[in-house]
Amino acid sequence: MRAVCFSEPGGPEVLKLEEVPDPMPQPDEILVDVRAAGVNRADLLQRRGGYPPPAGASPLLGLEIAGVVAAVGERVETLQVGDRVMALLPGGGYAQKVTLPVGLALPIPSNLSFEEAAAIPEAWITAFSNLVLLGNLTAQMDVLIHAGGSGVGTAAIQIVREFGARAHVTAGSSAKLDACQQLGARTCINYHEGPFAPKVLEATGGKGAEIILDFVGAPYWEQNVSCAATDGKIFLIGTMGGAVAEQVNLGLLLNKRLSIIGTSLRSRPLAIKVDFVQAFGQWALPRFASGALHPVLDQIFDWEKVADAHRRMENNQNFGKIVLRIS
Repeated sequence: MRAVCFSEPGGPEVLKLEEVPDPMPQPDEILVDVRAAGVNRADLLQRRGGYPPPAGASPLLGLEIAGVVAAVGERVETLQVGDRVMALLPGGGYAQKVTLPVGLALPIPSNLSFEEAAAIPEAWITAFSNLVLLGNLTAQMDVLIHAGGSGVGTAAIQIVREFGARAHVTAGSSAKLDACQQLGARTCINYHEGPFAPKVLEATGGKGAEIILDFVGAPYWEQNVSCAATDGKIFLIGTMGGAVAEQVNLGLLLNKRLSIIGTSLRSRPLAIKVDFVQAFGQWALPRFASGALHPVLDQIFDWEKVADAHRRMENNQNFGKIVLRIS
């Protein structure tokens, strides 16, 4: 089969299509003919040499795919050859074929294309697991979502809306903020126009946000703490802006009884990821089928243009998901 490979870390130009051996499914695995793969910032980090795959995972890029089941392991009973599936992966998605534990796959609703389905697993399960399974999201909560125009951000806005809670988002352009508002965001803040914390406090009547999803890290630390509600939870999903906060006021954490939660989906044990995937599927699949939820696609690239797809994400040009069409 063909797959996107790179021989040494570097910029998007290092990505090349090459021939690699076909994977073979284990007894509890399925083999999928990949039709589309989502692009994630983790792929960019791995390409640069900063995010090695977990032990035992494929060294190939790609954390989410959609395709058709081509073979099943001898112990697989829930799926069969020919089923359309979308799946979460620890790696290996930028390829014509991939194997994965059957519990990480979900059926694709009939109204979604392969490209739309490939935009769901990593972003939506990241958002759902943090907001719902770990954050205990309920109606009337206030949620601050940074990077509102990202794949996770656009998913999180819709999940918060469906729960009857209020989404407050930050993004870097008026166009992205307008699009976030169309998805259901209540408060839209351009981070180029000054501090976000006072605007969050104003929007929440001084209470602050019960849940904060942060991809930025150190530069947002102080403001996140200041606009978090008492007993609030700050989920650190990424450190795009830096990993070391210069000053940490532990007194504020005590006074507000805050929970600071570092979270990464890729590195979790398989059993937990399966639980996350199946819980998400039970809640979300009927809503995708009805149109209540929808994946937000920014642009679809033929996978021969994978370098261009990576450049678009690195330049923060996307709103929603960038997807590769695999041929």
